[in-house]
Amino acid sequence: MNKSFCVFIISHGRPDKVVTLRTLKRCGYTGLLFIVCDNEDKTIDQYRKNHGAGMVLVFDKPHYASLVDSCDNFQNRRTTTHARNACFDLAKERGFEYFLVLDDDYSGFRYTLNKSGKYVTNIYVSKLDDIFEAFCNFLKSDERIKSVCLCQGGDLIGGGGSAMFSNQNYPFKKRKAMNSFFCKTENRFWFFSRLNEDVNTYLTMGSVGYVFCTIPDVRLDQSATQATAGGMSDAYLASGTYVKSFYSVMLCPSFAKATFQIQLGRIHHKISWNNAVPKILDDTHKKK
Repeated sequence: MNKSFCVFIISHGRPDKVVTLRTLKRCGYTGLLFIVCDNEDKTIDQYRKNHGAGMVLVFDKPHYASLVDSCDNFQNRRTTTHARNACFDLAKERGFEYFLVLDDDYSGFRYTLNKSGKYVTNIYVSKLDDIFEAFCNFLKSDERIKSVCLCQGGDLIGGGGSAMFSNQNYPFKKRKAMNSFFCKTENRFWFFSRLNEDVNTYLTMGSVGYVFCTIPDVRLDQSATQATAGGMSDAYLASGTYVKSFYSVMLCPSFAKATFQIQLGRIHHKISWNNAVPKILDDTHKKK
């Protein structure tokens, strides 16, 4: 797997705070990894100084911005969209069959379920190599699966009684896909829109039959939105989560809306999954 898989950590303006790098090593990842920056980042030299020139990959941000719809007329390129799209080409150029795209501010990886399917909080992953290989095996099981993701802390508000786990039979998957993305290089898709690009991509592609999903067995721990300087925090602070959420409402008005979520303390998108993605029965249930 180490020869056909790598991890990309996308980062901008935080050369001294690539927390994910340390976290991956602490949790047992031994494979190849790279930090992906754009050519408009003024701190590129510091990234190279801190982490080594061979680990830092730089992509042409204006070029990738010209390839997708930003879904607005704002005159800036503050988005992770273009870095995520560039990772497909960076992986192909280096001969990787699979790759994982991560943000730069993860502080831990934990199991959310034990072997019997019971919710847990205190079991940290120590062999990420095995976890990543299992995710890639799932990804390659069907070409309709575009990407599979790790669970987020926000999915687990309420613990074992959260919406992620309520009324579910283990094992199960969720059709949302955010933040971390396992991808197959030859099964390309394009992220688009300036903000909420992960949501907008899995919703629009999911609505026509492609599969994006979260496997809830493993979660990532991440800094709170807008809490860390650099990265996307400046963009979120400039426009607020109201604007961020309305990209999804604009693109998917039949099943996306913006609501104030008390548990988050801010406006957030809300998806009506009964209207969002097709539900197709297996042929074994066909009447004879």
